Amino acid sequence: MKQISLLVFAAATVACVIASTPFTAAGADDEVSPIYGVKIPAGYRDWAFVNVAHEAGDLNDLRVVLGNAVAIKAFRDRTLPLPDGTIIARLAWKMVPSAENDAVLGQSQSFVTGAPTNIEFMVKDSKRYATTGGWGFAQFTGGKPDDEAVHKTCFSCHESAKALDLIYTRYVP
Repeated sequence: MKQISLLVFAAATVACVIASTPFTAAGADDEVSPIYGVKIPAGYRDWAFVNVAHEAGDLNDLRVVLGNAVAIKAFRDRTLPLPDGTIIARLAWKMVPSAENDAVLGQSQSFVTGAPTNIEFMVKDSKRYATTGGWGFAQFTGGKPDDEAVHKTCFSCHESAKALDLIYTRYVP
């Protein structure tokens, strides 16, 4: 029960921080990912919540996944493969302990988002991205697309989730 409470608290914290933590996207209108040509979509910060995750190890970050209206409808309807027009965003921040929350809770147990690390997008267009399972990929750091070497790894990593239309994230209603 304590783990569930902690997970709910972490999810609520991440959701609240989305609105307050700026991801630099200045000039992003002109910036596209190499290989796939994906831009940072306008208004992605207003998309609906899909899921939240903690990546441990070297990454040690908190991630929130958002979906556009097409994605959310498909997730709710349990539609696979996801339809063209689906866009999924993954925002990540360093995970840091919260002394302020720990003081209220009476023990060290709370973690919150620290500095933003990067933003990733998956764009479904089965014709444009036919050679990569119908998906275009993008990773941006500081509002700028990461290099081609990073983008060359996207499809091969997601290919292991082929049975789930290359998506690792599960929708949490």
